[in-house]
Formats: sequence, structure tokens, C-alpha cells
Amino acid sequence: MSTATVYTSAKPVGFSDQARLYIAAFIIVLIAEYIGNVAIPLGPAKIVLLPLLWALLMGAALGLASKRMPPGVSITSELQRSAAALLQPALLLFIAKLGLLVGGSIPKLAASGGGLFLQEFGHFFGTMVFGLPIALLLGIKRQAIGATFSVGREPSLAIIAERFGMKSPEGQGVLAEYLTGTVFGAVFIALLAGLLASLNLFNPLALAMGAGVGSGSMMAAASGAIAAQQTPEVAKDVAAFAAASNLITTTIGTYFTLFLSLPFTIWAYKVLEPILGRTTKASVTADADVGADVDHETPPLDIPAQVLVWVLVGVFALFGNWINYKVPATDPMALGGMAIIIGVVLVGYLLYRLTMRKLPAVIWVSLVGMALTYPAFPFSASISAMTGKINFLALSTPILAFAGLSIAKDVPAFRRLGWRIVVVSFAANAGTFIGAAIIAQFFMHNPGV
Repeated sequence: MSTATVYTSAKPVGFSDQARLYIAAFIIVLIAEYIGNVAIPLGPAKIVLLPLLWALLMGAALGLASKRMPPGVSITSELQRSAAALLQPALLLFIAKLGLLVGGSIPKLAASGGGLFLQEFGHFFGTMVFGLPIALLLGIKRQAIGATFSVGREPSLAIIAERFGMKSPEGQGVLAEYLTGTVFGAVFIALLAGLLASLNLFNPLALAMGAGVGSGSMMAAASGAIAAQQTPEVAKDVAAFAAASNLITTTIGTYFTLFLSLPFTIWAYKVLEPILGRTTKASVTADADVGADVDHETPPLDIPAQVLVWVLVGVFALFGNWINYKVPATDPMALGGMAIIIGVVLVGYLLYRLTMRKLPAVIWVSLVGMALTYPAFPFSASISAMTGKINFLALSTPILAFAGLSIAKDVPAFRRLGWRIVVVSFAANAGTFIGAAIIAQFFMHNPGV
């Protein structure tokens, strides 16, 4: 398989360096939660900046400033790769919390009608419908296929690499989408989701379904921005619907993308390029190797290291929950709730390993959480009460802190992309969110029970 990516040897960092990374993340979480929600009015609409966005921005700033900081304080490129490695296990805690919310909301999910399933067509075709015409009008050629057939996360990279190779124009396009999503994806989708929520054009549950784009960090950012503008009860439903949508996207997304989205985007490119295509400087320079110094490899994490991640991120979230949601970190119910969340992750991860990793760990963790709070489960009410003490947004802030700390390593490659491909990436991300929300709005029933 051809590839334009350079892989370096990603080795585990030392204990003191790892401790510095955790301390930096903890401080970022405390500051971000202390700042809290900041609403910026825009006429009849508003943009809400959440703690998770502050955490992402502060983490990115710290990584970008690392070369100007003393060696014992800076977040080096090795630590940035380590932060990227911690992101996935940390995300499992957030998935567990959402699974616990989904279990108790299954009756409402069932009452919502076909919108929850049909909106997936918006996720997988919205990227192309919004992004491809803009790419062609801006003079981008076959790179537009890779950039707009899906939200460019790791599965999309694998699909394009297998079909075309990463040195192909399609490979350059998906890599550009991947980099833009990594650097700006969570910020962009959170601002867009918050703006749309403030306009009251959509049912918040339709927007929540749109938030399940298949990226954990982007889903956390979008659902948080929507939930922040709702009542506490509706905010819980927003989290549940976003989690259910994201689970569906994660489960069938690779197959849907491979067999439907990509072939349809290739066909649409052949039809639309003669009509909308232009030849610009972007058409000539797009063949540059945009991924020459992109390093996707992250240090390996054994099981004890992952358990440490779950415990420490749980502690970070407890303090953030205390600052912003006024539940003391020492509250027995909160401590019990966090223990349950960590337990859900442990059991889900064990099932993932026992089944030879045939299904992603996020699916197992989600299913375990859903089972514990399903109304028919004997202890569901008690488990819901305890885990309900932990706001799902408090768990998202540490995740976005690690995401921010990992961003700087990708900035050199991102700078070479050019503004056109960034615009196309934003259009594709907006398309997957808005497309799904429109379909959900049209087909869903109001599940208010």
C-alpha cells in the first residue's frame, strides 16, 4: 500500500514526562471549568464557548509554545504523541457515561420514530452534498473526492489508502480533511452547533442526532454546545440522542462509507466536475505532498497504563464537576457514580479483548452502560441516580484537553494545505451535521414522555 505518511518510532515517554502531561491536563481542566460557559451574542443568535473549548484551545496553545518554554515544562512532540495516545482510552469514559444515559432513555429513543436511523443518510451524504460543489468551484480536482466522501477520521484514511493509496490525489484530500478535523474540527462543530441551537430552527434532539458524526471529540463538542442551551432534563436527552446516533455511525459507518458514500462521491465528481470544475492555482499545487511530516503513530499503552488513564481522567472530571456543576468531588454519590463509569469501561474493554477485538471497544462500553440503566434492569434507578451526579460535559473537558495537547504535532503539515482545502473541510463537516439534523427533524416524532 502506498502512503505519503512518514511514521516515526513512537516509544513510551518516561514517568516524569508522563506525569508532566497529566499535570498540564489537570491544570487546563481546572482553569477551563473555572472560566465556564461564555455566551457571545450575534444578533438573534449566539455562540456559547464551553469549558471543553477552552480546554482544547489552552492545550493547543501550550503545545505550540513548547519550543519557547524551558525543557522541564514544555510539551514536546513526544508528549504530544503521548497525549494523542491517551485520547482514545480517555474517550471511553465519556462513551460509558453516554451509554448509561442512553439505557434510561431507550423508551424515548424508540418513540422518536425513524428519524434516529434515517438521519444516518445525512451523515454519510451531507459531506459530499455540501463539500464537493464548493471544492470544484474553488478549483480542487480529485482531492475533492477524498476530502468530501466522509468526515476524514482514521477509518476514512484506511479506506482511501486501500483504494487509491495515500500519495494519490484522493489520499491527499482525505489527509487534508483529517488534519483540518484534528486541528479545528471540534472547535468548528461546537460553534456551528451552538449557533444553530440558539436560532431555534431545529428540535434540539434533531441537532443532537446530527452531532453523532462518528468522531468522539467532535460529538462531545457539538452535543455539549447544544445541551448548554437546554433545560437540565432536555440536556440529558440531547446527550442520549447524540450518543445513540454516534453509536449507529460507529457501528455501520465504515461499511456505509465504503459501499455507498465513496462510490456515490466518485460518480458525483465525474458528473459535476465538467459543470462546476475550474482550473486555478489550487489545481496545480494540490499535488504537493501535504502529508510528508504527518506522524499518526502513537506510543503503545498496556492495560495498566490504560487503567491509570481511566482513574486519573475520572479524578479530573470529578473536580471539573465540582467547579462547574457544584457537586463536591468527595460526595459519596459522585464517587460511586464515577466508580460505576470506570467499571463500565473495564467490563466493556474486557469484552472487547475476549471477543478478539472484532468490534470496537466503544461499542462494548456503550452496550454495557446501556444495559445497566435499561429500565428493566433491577438496579437501574440507583445506578442512574449515582452516575447522574456526574455531568457528561465534565467528562468531555479532560478529553478535549488531551486533544488540544496533541494538536501541535500536526500544525506544520496543516500549514501547507492552503485555505481552499480548509474551506472544503469545514463545508464537509457542516454538511454531515446539518444534513443529518434536517433528516432527523423531518422524520422524528417528539418523544416527550
